[in-house]
Amino acid sequence: MKQQSVMYFTEKEEEFANLLMKIGTPRNVAKMLVFLANSSEATSRQIERGTDLRQPEVSIAIKYLAQQNWIKCRDIPSEKKGRPMKNYSLALPIKQIITAIEKEKKDNLNNQIALVGKMRDYL
Repeated sequence: MKQQSVMYFTEKEEEFANLLMKIGTPRNVAKMLVFLANSSEATSRQIERGTDLRQPEVSIAIKYLAQQNWIKCRDIPSEKKGRPMKNYSLALPIKQIITAIEKEKKDNLNNQIALVGKMRDYL
């Protein structure tokens, strides 16, 4: 039987994920971002174990991160027959991703403030 080590969140990483969730980042995406920010690359199975997410949650997070161009995927050929494994890593440094999240939040807030201004015009 193979022996592997499993990475788990530290208290600081858990707090980082919680902050991302408080600003509206989906739970699975927040956990995956924090996990990948602290590892060079990981398989979906390693991500599942390290983040305590289920496989479908990891797949949804991968799809979201891929749409944002924040994740890259590398195929690892299988030693036996079957599908190759995939290794995932962040395509951008985490600071750039946080900057992109910040910009999105600011844009959303400015749009909402503009809508409130329009509502005031009706009064």
